[in-house]
Amino acid sequence: MHTLLPFLLAMVAAIVLLNMWATKLKIAYPILLVLAGLIVSFIPGLPVVRVNPDLIFFIFLPPLLFDAAWAISFKEMKKWWRIIGSFAFLVVFFTALSVALVTNHLIPGFTIALGFLLGGIVSPPDAVSTGAITKFVKIPKSFSAILEGESLLNDASSLIIFRFALIAVGTGSFVWQEATLSFLWMVIGGVGIGLLLAWLFVQAHKRLPTDAPSDIALTLIEPYFMYWVAEQVHSSGVMAVVSGGLFMSARRLVFLNSASRIMGYGVWQSFVFILNGVVFLIIGLELPEIVDGMRSNGIPLGTAIGYGLLVTGVLIAARIISSYAAMIATFIFRPSVAPRASSRKAQFTIPLILGWTGMRGVVSLAAALAIPPTLLGGAAFPYRNLILFITFVVILLTLLIQGLTLPYFINRTSLFNEALREDKEHEATKKMKKDLKQHAYQFLKNKYDNELHGHAGLEKILTHWEEKTKAADDSWMNDGTKAIFVELLESQRKYLSELNKDVSINEEIIRKQLYQIDLEEERLKII
Repeated sequence: MHTLLPFLLAMVAAIVLLNMWATKLKIAYPILLVLAGLIVSFIPGLPVVRVNPDLIFFIFLPPLLFDAAWAISFKEMKKWWRIIGSFAFLVVFFTALSVALVTNHLIPGFTIALGFLLGGIVSPPDAVSTGAITKFVKIPKSFSAILEGESLLNDASSLIIFRFALIAVGTGSFVWQEATLSFLWMVIGGVGIGLLLAWLFVQAHKRLPTDAPSDIALTLIEPYFMYWVAEQVHSSGVMAVVSGGLFMSARRLVFLNSASRIMGYGVWQSFVFILNGVVFLIIGLELPEIVDGMRSNGIPLGTAIGYGLLVTGVLIAARIISSYAAMIATFIFRPSVAPRASSRKAQFTIPLILGWTGMRGVVSLAAALAIPPTLLGGAAFPYRNLILFITFVVILLTLLIQGLTLPYFINRTSLFNEALREDKEHEATKKMKKDLKQHAYQFLKNKYDNELHGHAGLEKILTHWEEKTKAADDSWMNDGTKAIFVELLESQRKYLSELNKDVSINEEIIRKQLYQIDLEEERLKII
């Protein structure tokens, strides 16, 4: 333990340094993390860090999925639910099927069940990688909303495929009737359990005398609890965490105060960032054993690399084909919601860019590491090392090839220039802030008109909201004025919540303004 602890601390320090370096280079930090994992595998004498495969999902998936559910706009998901649903379920199944058929045909001894297992592992694009890459280029909010919504839901669908394939490999049989009923229970039961537990958690936050540290501590254990309960009744823990996270995210203003929201944002960002980095380094530490295991099974390293290249090509081709199929289907059946572009050439380039965003990442790694070393009878799990190696190669290649070239393609094609002009986010933000100031002024005038006359504190509040200037002397802010100020901030939150019901308004600018209101309330508390 005394030798392992400094090594684990060094891992966290390395993750932080890699992130800073990635920011300086203006590339996505998962690219450097996967390269670091590869470099670590060549360093001799490092301690072997093994995580029980049964605990991999439980340790890493719940917080990663819960954080993704909190970050996404549910309003945008509803707006683009058709394309998100098709990519999250139909495209994932098509991708897994493509991988299964190709590997079964070209890899000696690789069964269809093993192919679906590998397909379920590598089919979901990674939300963290995509978000980290697209932050360096300007893309329309509708495009990013589709990518975020797809990444959230396809984790659930792909891991369900993974679960069924794992059972098929272990038992050697697959009964479609039982699988269908089990699938329905996993989806419906998982969603139901997640929503029920999320409602109970919201009630607990509202009724218990919690403060910011206890609120944050509870949010850290809640996704684990959702996942564990759902898994105990053989439902989908992933669906439970996703549905519960979306439910709680939509009610964050109801059960969390400003301090909990502000402090929780930083804690969760750091927590998820470290989890992502640790998974990449763990696979790097296990790569030497994985390579040795493949060689002992008669699979040369060059052959395994070739299989990785093959699967990567299948994944990229399947996603691009699916993107064009979705576009054609939209033009035929729903032409009114087809994506608009400045030219026909741009119209047919959008699916190519969407297909090129399929970088793989931490969820695929966690799924691969969760494969048990042995079957129920004690025999070694077939091709486990090869599946792990192919998964790492797929992540490495998609992050390097697609991740590094995606910003170039977007900037080179100028595909979204027109869309960005139509988005008018800057103008929308300015208008929202102006309307919010007017709302605050009218709130005070209507409710505290008599108190305004001759009251220096309230007059300064009006000046604050009209001119957004900070008074040099805060001694005027007595308890009564603070109470009115807090009431005013809460009124603004309600105003923004109602404004967010307008589907034409980007929720991200609403959230930014709500965050500023939280900061204002916290500043008020220390005056």
